[in-house]
Amino acid sequence: MLKARSCGVLLHPTSLPGHEGIGTLGENARRFVDILSAMGMSYWQLLPLTPPACGNSPYSSLSAFAGNPLMIDLHQLAAEGDLPLEVRGGRFPEELVDFGDVSDLKLGLLHQAATAFLAAGKNSRTEEFWHFCDTTPWLHDFALFMALKQLYKGKSWHKWPREAALLTTDGYEKASRKLGPEIGVQKYLQWQFFRQWQSLRAYAAHRGVSFIGDIPIFVAYDSADVWRNRDIFLLDDQGKPTAVAGVPPDYFSKTGQLWGNPLFNWEALEGQGFNWWIERFRHAFSLFDCVRIDHFRGFEAAWQVPAKERTAEHGNWVSAPGGRLFEAVHSALGNLPIIAEDLGVITPEVEALRDRFGFPGMKILQFAFDSGPDNPYLPHNHVKNSVVYTGTHDNDTTLGWYTSQNEHHRSMVRNYVGSDGRDIVADIIRTALMSVATTVIIPFQDVLGLPGKARMNLPGTASGNWGWRFSWDMIHRGLAGEMNDRLERYGRRHKSMS
Repeated sequence: MLKARSCGVLLHPTSLPGHEGIGTLGENARRFVDILSAMGMSYWQLLPLTPPACGNSPYSSLSAFAGNPLMIDLHQLAAEGDLPLEVRGGRFPEELVDFGDVSDLKLGLLHQAATAFLAAGKNSRTEEFWHFCDTTPWLHDFALFMALKQLYKGKSWHKWPREAALLTTDGYEKASRKLGPEIGVQKYLQWQFFRQWQSLRAYAAHRGVSFIGDIPIFVAYDSADVWRNRDIFLLDDQGKPTAVAGVPPDYFSKTGQLWGNPLFNWEALEGQGFNWWIERFRHAFSLFDCVRIDHFRGFEAAWQVPAKERTAEHGNWVSAPGGRLFEAVHSALGNLPIIAEDLGVITPEVEALRDRFGFPGMKILQFAFDSGPDNPYLPHNHVKNSVVYTGTHDNDTTLGWYTSQNEHHRSMVRNYVGSDGRDIVADIIRTALMSVATTVIIPFQDVLGLPGKARMNLPGTASGNWGWRFSWDMIHRGLAGEMNDRLERYGRRHKSMS
């Protein structure tokens, strides 16, 4: 992977159409795979599939391993007999994802399905379910965490009673017995998520489409990972962070971005042979064909902000043992196709770490036109071992970005890409496809030529993000053929389409 000229599309499954208020892993996902295949695309890139914590962001998750149950397709549960067939009706809004309403409505139905399955006794799927429970090492911790979170009305784990927040071995066993029914429900939801995901992945593979997943370097504080692995994070005796993650002032924010994630205790992790990270990569590559590491530079050094600070301005860079970590991962799992998100404050040390392991970096065309001809994001400065994006999930759509620039800047863009401005998005996509870089990824909003209202995320804002969805009527009849011709023209069409 990532060695031959190719192209893919960036779209999170929650953005798929459908009648469940949020995109799912069901029939609409397969239809999207069919469109990608018809376009000659090699890849479908996604954001993290994990269950969001605060702000509905997939980059702030309740678990680094679990799947988001809101993506479970209810139609499939109904077809298997775990839900009545009437749930197939349109009970949900179909526009932007309203995470509150979707959660209230859908989680109730999912709980109903789990209860029905668990009460049904032995059937043809029981053995499969228990095999999943017995062979998924992170599952019980996560299910217990979610059961406790429900018991304590959704509060962050550090606000639970001390005996639950700082659980002992004896307390773990007692809680597991006491909350057994809800733990069973949570395990059912994860089982259904991952069996639906693997079914979709097999369908995509048959159609010649591979998946690129996403690993955020940090995990959310209110997560099963931190709750059960306090020793590998920088926490005090009460389990509260002593410092948190972020980035200094940059393109996206004048005061930086204060993410608030706890930072890793790299000394403890290394003392354990980096086992937690090895298992995280092992899990990721059981789901995806390739993985993008978000905030790769944090493996060389991370921006560490004292926990009491309200912005990310007053932090400092703290070194991380990235080289030794990736050596351990390579020793355990072999060579892995990894994309390094090398954006932001990138030093020669970060570049050396990336290049030492041969990871391709990212080139963002929206960043290419704000300086002179030496700008590394300009296509004439690209290198083969890189991945070109018109924009990412954190950028405006390309049309939204272009129209927001002043006329001087827009003129620079038009002159470089050879455009009269009538279809600037298509011309910028053409410029990406012409790049010497082996891989191009295009957000689906740009494939559709959509304006800024289709933006997925605005960094530094706490609400109004992650909810965009497309509808099938946005895709005109000739789009797949047009994209197929473009990919063929620039040697990027999937070989099975040749």
